Formats: sequence, structure tokens, C-alpha cells
Amino acid sequence: MESSNAQTFSEVIMEAEYWHQKWAARDIGFHEGVVNSSLANHIDQLGVPAAARIFVPLCGKTRDIAWLLSRGYRVVGVELSPVAVSELFTELFTEIGLAHTVESVGDLRSYSAHNLVVWQGDFFALTNALLGDVDAVYDRAALVALAPPLRDQYTAHLKTLAESAPQLLVTYEYDQSAFAGPPFSISEAEVNRHYACDYQVKLMARETIDGGFRGRVAADIATWLLEPRVQ
Repeated sequence: MESSNAQTFSEVIMEAEYWHQKWAARDIGFHEGVVNSSLANHIDQLGVPAAARIFVPLCGKTRDIAWLLSRGYRVVGVELSPVAVSELFTELFTEIGLAHTVESVGDLRSYSAHNLVVWQGDFFALTNALLGDVDAVYDRAALVALAPPLRDQYTAHLKTLAESAPQLLVTYEYDQSAFAGPPFSISEAEVNRHYACDYQVKLMARETIDGGFRGRVAADIATWLLEPRVQ
């Protein structure tokens, strides 16, 4: 058991260092400069009111946050990279004058603005008490960013944090042997393995990527609605 825990800790450290290096090198091709179409097309399927509080794990500096705010949603995110969080709030201030404050809370830092809180630090250090209540989860870049050894831990912790909130999940599906990832390929079977015990898993859309993934690997984007099962 001790060796297993040590290995898990090592994997977490390696994963964190990988993403820190990505942001430092500006190797952020995963960052979309526009709102994600799966979010725009399917957010209504979450069935939450306009003022709902939406949790965006591993949010980076996604444009989806500004889009959600512009539609009256409240947003809470968590992101490992301090570079990503700093750039997110710089861009929001430049574009819409959104000022923020920063506070250290244990191993995390809280960036707070009107209708927006982003926790900077380790996702696994985030607790229910810090996160607060959320009405829905939007996961476009979290599950697909994690290597297989961490995905079980991620989904378990996310379910603990989100409790009974519905989720909108966006994944990629492609031949993993043709591209190492991230983002990683997540099959329908894996989505069900992580979530089917606690959620009704519904495929909302599947879209083939024109020209293939990274221009060389045939791939689909799948959008999933996860609705909590009635206990």
C-alpha cells in the first residue's frame, strides 16, 4: 500500500511539472481563443437557471469563462498554473474591466471577482468547504488532460466536490496509439466506467474533427450530459 501511494504521489508531481512547463514555454495549443461550441450548443441541457454557479475544473484561461459570465452565470474554477490564472484575469480586466483580489488559503490562492472565483493550485487540494455549492460542472479540458493513472482519482474527487450537480463533459475519441496525448482519447466505455454508477450518461453529440486531430489523426469530439441518478 505504501509503495502504491508513493507512486501516485510521484505521478501527481510529474503531471504538475508537465503543465507548468507547457505554460512556461507558451506551448498552449490546447487553449481555444473562442467559446467552445459544445458549451454554447448544449449548456441549456444542464437545466440550471441563468444565475447558476458553474464549476470549471482545470480551467486554464479559457474563453468559456467570459462567455458564461456574459450570460449571467456565476463561475468557480480551479487551475494549477499561476501563469494561466494571471493571464485570465488580465484579459478579463482588459476586455470588461473585471477587477479582482487575491488571497492565500493554505496551499491554494483564491482569485475573486464579481461572479467569479478561481482557485489556483492543486485540484486535489480543493475541498467542499473552499469550493462551496455548485449547480453544475463543465469539463472540457480536465478529464482529457490527465493520463490514465490519475483519471480515477480525478473523477472520484470531482464527484465528491460537485456532489449531485449535473455535468457537461467534452471528450476526444481517436486512436491513442497514433498520438500519445494529451489531450487523451476517452472512450464511451471509460466515460461510463467513471460515471455510470452515479449518473445517467447521455451522449448529446458526436462530431468528426475536420482534417483530423492535430491535422493527422482521425478523431471525434463527444459531448456528454451527466445527470445524477435519483437515490
